[in-house]
Amino acid sequence: MELQLDPLFQTITLAVLVLILVADLLIILKRPHIPSPKESTLWVVFYVTLALIFAGVLWIVTGGEVAGQFVAGWLTEYSLSIDNLFVFVLIMGQFAVPRRYQQEVLMVGIIIALVLRGAFILVGATIIENFSPVFYLFGLFLIYTAIRQAFPGGDHDDDTQKENLIVRTLRRVLPMSDSYDGKKVITRVNGKKLFTPMIIVFVAIGVTDLLFAIDSIPAIFGITQSPFIVFTANLFALMGLRQLYFLLGDLLDRLKYLHYGIAFILAFIGVKLILHAMHVNELPFLNGGEPIEWAPEISTWVSLAVIILSMAVATVASLVAARREPSAVGAQDAAADVADEKGTPATVEHPERD
Repeated sequence: MELQLDPLFQTITLAVLVLILVADLLIILKRPHIPSPKESTLWVVFYVTLALIFAGVLWIVTGGEVAGQFVAGWLTEYSLSIDNLFVFVLIMGQFAVPRRYQQEVLMVGIIIALVLRGAFILVGATIIENFSPVFYLFGLFLIYTAIRQAFPGGDHDDDTQKENLIVRTLRRVLPMSDSYDGKKVITRVNGKKLFTPMIIVFVAIGVTDLLFAIDSIPAIFGITQSPFIVFTANLFALMGLRQLYFLLGDLLDRLKYLHYGIAFILAFIGVKLILHAMHVNELPFLNGGEPIEWAPEISTWVSLAVIILSMAVATVASLVAARREPSAVGAQDAAADVADEKGTPATVEHPERD
């Protein structure tokens, strides 16, 4: 379905959402603190409610199909963002980031993620518009990603070493202090300007965001081809992510089967993309370049049901398993598994002084 929205409506919507994000950032900068569970809960509820209200507005303005695309896309990106939190837990722990400054680090990570995903969305939309067979590639990539997500293993050792090399090289080439100086990136020691370990944290966060953007953008393009819906779904998924980080905290270690739910969603969307590519086929060596009529189109509502059911089953199964096995793998081990699957740094040493 071709999305027809008033450009003024899109502009106003994006402006309001960006203002909310900026206001959130200013609150952090003005009052850095460790949010209480109550505060984190209220913020998460606020952003989830805001997303649902926006879905309602879309329903009124454009109809149920587009609203359904937004909700399905938002839930997909939200589930992938929770996966992202596992790696954030690892990064914060390995870099020993003071807890009172973790909000600022997370907010920088969210801004980096928005910029990267915005760029990927523009590129993805352009490719889709001019080269429809890209759906085959997106679909195969998501199925491959789903397999990696479900069965992380040694295949990513080379990637992990490359990311570690980035961190180590940066640490060696930059004059680095031994400790943090609040939330500063640059400090003075004996009159000499030095970078603090915070610069390494930002690099690690940026690398993580880049890898997650590569996975998430093809996934949501499997639900909708509207750049506006894709971007707003990403924006809403990232809103409240830092509060969710503090809210979940130690509960992340109980979601031991979450990656299976995410893997199933990615595989499902990958199959959906391939079926869509067959339905609009233009490849000359496949069916003479003609659409494959028997290939079904999976509806938005079926996609939405699969996404919700997958996350619900994974979450319930995780909580049941955690109750039966109190000594289940901790948050750091769970984070390490996700980091290994993503090819992000698994360990971080303290800055070296030459």
